[in-house]
Amino acid sequence: MTRTRRRPRRAATAGARAATARALAVALATALAVPACTASPGAGTRVPRVVPAAGGDARDTGDLPRSLTGQSLDWAPCPEPEPAQGDDQMTPSPLPGGAAWECATMTAPLDYADPEGDTIGIALIRARAQGGREDRIGSLVFNFGGPGGSGVVTLPAFGQDYARLHERFDLVSFDPRGVGGSEGVSCLDAEGLDAYFAADQVPSGEEQVRRLTDRLKEFADGCRASAGHLLPHLTTTATARDMDLMRHVLGDEELYYFGVSYGTELGGVYAHLFPRRVGRAVFDAVVDPTGTTEDGATGQAEGFQLALGNYLERCAEGEDCPLGGDEDEAEDRLAAFLDRLRERPLRTQDPDGRRLTQSLAWGGIAQALYSEDFWPYLTQGLEDALDREHPDGTVLLALGDSMNGRNPDGTYTTLQSSLTAISCADSSERYRVREAREALDDFEDASEIFGPPMAWGLLNCTHWPVRGQREHPDVHAEGAGPVLLIGTTGDPATPYQGTRNMKEALGEGVGVELTYEGEGHGAYNSGNACVRSAVDRYLLRGDVPEDGTTCD
Repeated sequence: MTRTRRRPRRAATAGARAATARALAVALATALAVPACTASPGAGTRVPRVVPAAGGDARDTGDLPRSLTGQSLDWAPCPEPEPAQGDDQMTPSPLPGGAAWECATMTAPLDYADPEGDTIGIALIRARAQGGREDRIGSLVFNFGGPGGSGVVTLPAFGQDYARLHERFDLVSFDPRGVGGSEGVSCLDAEGLDAYFAADQVPSGEEQVRRLTDRLKEFADGCRASAGHLLPHLTTTATARDMDLMRHVLGDEELYYFGVSYGTELGGVYAHLFPRRVGRAVFDAVVDPTGTTEDGATGQAEGFQLALGNYLERCAEGEDCPLGGDEDEAEDRLAAFLDRLRERPLRTQDPDGRRLTQSLAWGGIAQALYSEDFWPYLTQGLEDALDREHPDGTVLLALGDSMNGRNPDGTYTTLQSSLTAISCADSSERYRVREAREALDDFEDASEIFGPPMAWGLLNCTHWPVRGQREHPDVHAEGAGPVLLIGTTGDPATPYQGTRNMKEALGEGVGVELTYEGEGHGAYNSGNACVRSAVDRYLLRGDVPEDGTTCD
């Protein structure tokens, strides 16, 4: 069926230094894999026994035993990152002025409803403030998103970008429960994950639908086998309570916070639970907390389509665009290339002999759309892959591996396993195969390239053994604030409208909105001087930008 392509209006761009490709590969590799747990099985599929996600009524550190609230963290030089966190290219490096990174483990209740029961270790990293004691404000806690990203690896990768903030804040981040060094969830071994990520994401018949649901069941069964005791306790609510215990143990009366992407949802949940404890807080690349899983996934498809259109327009303006000089024809050529990969995966120079499949190419293209800094890699990858004499998928495969959390040595971080575990513990929505099929037209209208895999991604929690907490997070936070909300008009992963929806959901007088008219996922690390100045003045001096401020 021929469908008229809906081309989103191109967002304005801003020429600026962005974060390094290496740092972006860690911090931003999570968003395309729909950060929502979805799906009920189709007809004839047996639903496994499930347990509810843990809630817990403990809402204050006063409800916790002294063994937790009185703990003293044993800070020491950071070890090499574990494979579950990331490869050794991310080893922490000193900050300007010679400040060193140090690491510790905080003990938290596994279940906040049973605070004297089993515990879980939360891996932390920090760099002490460089200014004098009289200038120090406190600890600034970062969460870089996912869910599933390792803050212990990501903060040092971005560290020099926060040098100004480091003058008055201890820079602190952590691996959330179920991530990396905090008992990270691994659902399959490396060989199993290679096969899982390479397999077809878009079934074309009943047999392929069965194979898809079988793979999802195998993945869920692997999570249950390796981490079944953890799965009910990996909710965003529990992580928000970990952050409040962290605030207390670090010695701060209020939480100073910088959340990116999913980190904005985590920050919103924290503000809802502890509105009077919110100090200065920044939410960058804001997640929409108000819609259904399908709404969020459709919005992401539209966001990636917008970013793809912007990339193709830029590419077509050059003389050597591998997809040609006409934007619409370029997208058609890209779609045809992806279709060919389904039947004929492309050879690569991978030492394990892996080929570039359609699914891996989708992930690689999406990874490259997170930042304008990645666009040259996408152009190189497409040029290599479309070479008539010696087609090669190595660059696109490397980008896809970054999306999936695959380390250069063939091991995997917990990125995608943790993302699924946290998303499925959070969301109570479960979609059927029939519902995914019914949603396909809307997803294809949003994006012919990204819509189909994201529609079938609604089934990611088909066989999950934990019932999710709720349809969407409660972030109403009357009495908190001001919280600085930054939305980017060209953001592919957290579309711009989510900023306004978060502001409304937080409640009257809480959110202050700042718009960055530019590309990419996350505004502060784009290097835009206007955004950075506004954030720095707010965090360092408490100067709140005027609501509705725009930076370009």
